[in-house]
Amino acid sequence: MSGAARPPLTRDEVDGALRRLRDDKERIGAALAELEAHPGHALLEGAGLTGETARRQGELRSRTAALWSLFDLYGRVLEDAERLRARHPRPSQAQLAELTRLLTGPSVELPAPEVPLERRTLLSAPAGERLTLDGAVARMNPLFEEAARIVAGVDTVWSALLARFDEVDRAHAAVRELAGRAGGAGDLDRVERELAAVRETMRTDPLALVRADGTAGSSRLDALDAELRDLRGRLEEAARLRAGHAERVARVRDEVGRVRRIEEQARRARADVLAKISFPVVPAAPDAATALADRLAALDGLRDDGRWEELAARLADLDGAAETALTRAREAVDIFTGLLDRREELRGRLDAYRAKAARLGHLEDDELAAMYERARALLWTSPCDLRGATVALSAYQQAISARAKGSRR
Repeated sequence: MSGAARPPLTRDEVDGALRRLRDDKERIGAALAELEAHPGHALLEGAGLTGETARRQGELRSRTAALWSLFDLYGRVLEDAERLRARHPRPSQAQLAELTRLLTGPSVELPAPEVPLERRTLLSAPAGERLTLDGAVARMNPLFEEAARIVAGVDTVWSALLARFDEVDRAHAAVRELAGRAGGAGDLDRVERELAAVRETMRTDPLALVRADGTAGSSRLDALDAELRDLRGRLEEAARLRAGHAERVARVRDEVGRVRRIEEQARRARADVLAKISFPVVPAAPDAATALADRLAALDGLRDDGRWEELAARLADLDGAAETALTRAREAVDIFTGLLDRREELRGRLDAYRAKAARLGHLEDDELAAMYERARALLWTSPCDLRGATVALSAYQQAISARAKGSRR
């Protein structure tokens, strides 16, 4: 009936309960030992933690302390029951009642909560909560699950960060070795300072690097990895340059020589244009070869100082500048020779239109003859008024076409 004390367990029931509870205790002890042996637990037990990781450390310590306290109280009650059973192979009813109380009753007494002095009275001493052995296990379960989640979560983040850090650190070691062979790398010191800062964060507060979704955030390491890849490429180029410096410089020197020759060709073509053609604006001839040659000569100092990474970058820039200058010089030649070619084209067209006038029987046409002479004078006078000649030639052509239409009528 409700509220009545349960009848004592039989001897066999007591022995069965003891076996079950002993098994439970062994499993709980093994689980707690496994929890404390977990790498995540070891990380959270470390000294000098800060920030979010220190907060999680406090949560874990609170839960594990409660777990071990409950487990210790659980074990004491079970040990009391085992000693009582061992002393009485044939327990009496009173002894069975005591065993029943220990094994199934509220025999696990928790420490009394701390009550501030101002809230106490003389007769109201705080009493601790009492649990059954099964109730103590039920109380331990969520504490263990929460502690396990904390430990596993920290370990997952830490393992992912450590793996990514190791990758970046290996890349850093390779770049450092290359830098030694290439005479240094200006950006490497800054990258190393940032890598050291990430290492310190991972040591003291790895959870500061966690994304909003709870996964490891490797953006800082990813950025450093990208910088190291860029540095490695530049240093490898510097190493290649060091090995084949003479050949590379010779190729750039040849390119600068080509620029000089094409620019000289452009200057001659421009001089011809100025002498032979009257044009509103004749662009200046390009003159980049001298500056390019000076830049090339300045690279010798970098070579002598062993600054191979800077030399590689400067030589690459110079190579690109020489290519651009060569393109511009060729374009200038095309512009200047195009103006001269235009004059020759107009001269040829004037002769063709005069032949057409002759075929049409208008060779003696005074107006056409005057128009022809005007166009011819413009085209054969130096400097040639190219625009005026173009207009005069167009007028001559149109006049011939008009007469040809009149003849057909």
